[in-house]
Amino acid sequence: MTDTLENARTTAAAATAAPLLSVRNIEVVYDDVILVLRGLSLDVPKGAIVALLGANGAGKSTTLKAISGLLKTEDGEVTRGEIMFDGARIDGIDPEKIVRRGIFQVMEGRRIVSDMTSLENLKLGAFTRNDREVNSDIEMVFNYFPRLKERTGLAGYLSGGEQQMLAIGRALMARPKMILMDEPSMGLSPLLVKEVFAIIKEINRDLGVTILLVEQNARAALSVASHGYIMEQGKVVLDGTADSLRDNEDVKEFYLGGAGDQRKSFKNLKSFKRRKRWL
Repeated sequence: MTDTLENARTTAAAATAAPLLSVRNIEVVYDDVILVLRGLSLDVPKGAIVALLGANGAGKSTTLKAISGLLKTEDGEVTRGEIMFDGARIDGIDPEKIVRRGIFQVMEGRRIVSDMTSLENLKLGAFTRNDREVNSDIEMVFNYFPRLKERTGLAGYLSGGEQQMLAIGRALMARPKMILMDEPSMGLSPLLVKEVFAIIKEINRDLGVTILLVEQNARAALSVASHGYIMEQGKVVLDGTADSLRDNEDVKEFYLGGAGDQRKSFKNLKSFKRRKRWL
């Protein structure tokens, strides 16, 4: 009962908060010819956790890279629309400037520096800072992830779960207003997935960091998010509160495995186009 009330309050607060991030009708093209995002729009309220869900190839990671400015490293470009963050337009500016404005992306597959220690990786996350509170923030990260303090060797020898914790901790070291998380559950055991998502929720609650969460594990993502978007073929086909998405029959069938004994075969079905009312 307490968790239900807490989720209701979080959802209500997110609904009334002004968007920290607004993506408006963007198109993304790779190599000048490959259209990946087609008129995508979404809002992320300040202080909220918003889930971006979809199958492989839907365009979720491309969306995050468009926001963080990393498309340039892959010959990608936002060719239409705009991305607004904290009242200023950020599409087209350099990734370093976007980090300084308060957005940090935790990449798919962790991407920690394997031949540096955990401590060195955390200090790397603070490269945009010149204040004197870096050491106290390192202790804060160790409070969230105490195992990292115990691991003094090279980060490449950490387990997959510990590397994911290090990647999130490195993001916190930048003191971001918003973290973009790309598939934090990838390669983790169910027990570790539960632990990592619990910490994500705790970080959001304690520090007020806004989180845009890309996930294929819809059940885990919707357990911590207040709102969600579902993508297919480069555009949003459905959005709503986390509760409404969990109760949606299409989401249950194709993402949450909720069809029970009547679950249908996907063999001859390609996308949500089979549900015409979604498009």
